[in-house]
Amino acid sequence: MSNQISQLRLIQARVDFIPDGWKLDSVGNALKIKNSLRKPISQSVRSTMQGPYPYYGPTKIQDYISEYEQDGTYALIGEDGDHFLKYSTMKQTQFISGKCTVNNHAHIIDSTKFCSAEWFYIYFQHRNILNFLSRQGAGRYKLNKATLEELPILIPPLLEQQKIAKILTTWDKAINTTERLIENSKQNKKALMQQLLSGQKRLLDDSDQRFSGDWVKTELKNLLHEESTRNKDGLIERVLSVTNHSGFVLPEEQFSKRIASKDTSNYKVVKKGQFGYNPSRLNVGSFARLEVYDEGLLSPMYVVFSVLKTKLDSDFFLQWMHSHEANQRIKNSTQGSVRESVNFDALTSISVGLPPLEEQQKIAAVLTNADREIEVLEQQLADLHQEKKALMQQLLTGKKRVLVD
Repeated sequence: MSNQISQLRLIQARVDFIPDGWKLDSVGNALKIKNSLRKPISQSVRSTMQGPYPYYGPTKIQDYISEYEQDGTYALIGEDGDHFLKYSTMKQTQFISGKCTVNNHAHIIDSTKFCSAEWFYIYFQHRNILNFLSRQGAGRYKLNKATLEELPILIPPLLEQQKIAKILTTWDKAINTTERLIENSKQNKKALMQQLLSGQKRLLDDSDQRFSGDWVKTELKNLLHEESTRNKDGLIERVLSVTNHSGFVLPEEQFSKRIASKDTSNYKVVKKGQFGYNPSRLNVGSFARLEVYDEGLLSPMYVVFSVLKTKLDSDFFLQWMHSHEANQRIKNSTQGSVRESVNFDALTSISVGLPPLEEQQKIAAVLTNADREIEVLEQQLADLHQEKKALMQQLLTGKKRVLVD
């Protein structure tokens, strides 16, 4: 009977085996839950007591205030919220140290001589605990104190806990450094866009002479051509959508299902190098140039167009469309009181300051290189996250053991 109970407990804990020297325990036995330290403070009250001390909610710092309730080192885990559903990509736990206040939507976990709060923070950071939680409506789960006390936790000896934490902290530092580099690169690119796309900063031409002369202001209707080819013969099967984050995507990959009519004969054909957007979502950035595929189909509601290459560089236009100036112009062009829409006529009525084609190409090249640097850093960040995740799966289960001094 004891073996059956033990096996059931392993299954509930999502643990394959218990490594030598480790034990499977409950959070209530292994750690101290200090929810009496919590203090809820409304936003209106916090606005009158701004200060240097962090005020923690279930997943992040919510404010900085002039008073503090705790001064120590603790782990936090949210009591409710959608973070339990996003455990694989969103941290469920926080590790805090120093003077602060925690609101009543996060449980406060303190160390014991057997188990550190840092181990709790690491162990439950991305762990699936949905099978223990009570449900509160669609996509909402609650972790009350009684359930938290019963949560199973696999615990190595304290020195091994500390060594694992030290290893993973090294990865966290690399991830944080890369995140800062990405943010700095994005800010630098944003400043560069403001300077180059407005003519405030001029580049050098092929003769190493700085571009000069006034830019010409012209409406986009003189630079863009709407495409209206339809899939009448039904030869094209690839149906695409345009998103504000990923550009052109296959709907079945982005939305888990194919969002298209069986009859696509009236769908618009978009070819590589052409642009497409949803008129009702252009104001939130759903705009892209087709680059991954040679051709595809877009719902009839979409707008498809190309640039007049003798007057407008495609890369320059793509960069301009992602600029602050373009965003403001588009917002000013929205039509309709129910759904803000920007049809092709509204888009092409926008005026843009335009340098000669050679200068457009130079500007586009500089900004495209900045994008590539960001893409390289973002790939490095994704690799770091994946490598850390693989390492955590080994270290937190004891499948890979560390040497303890």
